[in-house]
Amino acid sequence: MTSGAETEAPRRRSDATRAAILAAARDRFAADGYERATVRAIAHDAGIDPSMVMRYFGSKEDLFAAVIDVELDFPDPSGIDRDAVGVLLVRHFLELWERDGVLRTLLRVGVTNAAGADRLRDVFRTQLVPMARELGHGAADAERRAALVASQVLGMALVRYVLALEPAAGLSHDDVVAWLAPTVQRYLTAEAP
Repeated sequence: MTSGAETEAPRRRSDATRAAILAAARDRFAADGYERATVRAIAHDAGIDPSMVMRYFGSKEDLFAAVIDVELDFPDPSGIDRDAVGVLLVRHFLELWERDGVLRTLLRVGVTNAAGADRLRDVFRTQLVPMARELGHGAADAERRAALVASQVLGMALVRYVLALEPAAGLSHDDVVAWLAPTVQRYLTAEAP
C-alpha cells in the first residue's frame, strides 16, 4: 500500500513536467511558428525526452491546442459603465497581452497557420461577440462591432508586441488608451453609420 506522500511526489513531478512542456511549447511556437516548431525542439527546451511530450499531449496538434487555450476574462458587462467601455476594454487588453504570453503566441501563429487563425477567430467569436452584444445595440450588429474592436486591439498587439514597431511599442498604457479607447467606444456604442 502506498502512502499519500508517495503518490503526491509523482503527481508534483507530473505537473511540473506538464508545465515545463507548455512553457517551452509556448515560447517555441511564438518564436518559430507552428510549422517550424518541432516536438524535438520543444522537448529540448523543456529538458525532457521527446517521447514525454507525446506521452503528455499525444501530438503536436494537441500540444498546440493546449498552449493556445485562451480566456479573455472580460469583466461582467452588466457592471460596466457604458460610457467608459472603450477605456476599460483597451486597458484590459493591454494587461492581457503583457501578462500572458499565450495571446502573443496565438497572434504570431495565427497569422501564418490555419489552425492558429481558426483558434484566434474562435476566441474572439465566443468571447468578444457576447460582450459586444451586451454593450452594443443587440444581436443584429454584435459580430460586426466585435470584428471592428478586434481590428483595433489585434492591430495594436501586432505592431506593439510582435513587430515591435516604434513608436507604438514604446507608448505608455495611458497613450495607447487615449488613442484607441475612443475608437473602441464608438465601435461598441455608437449608432451604426
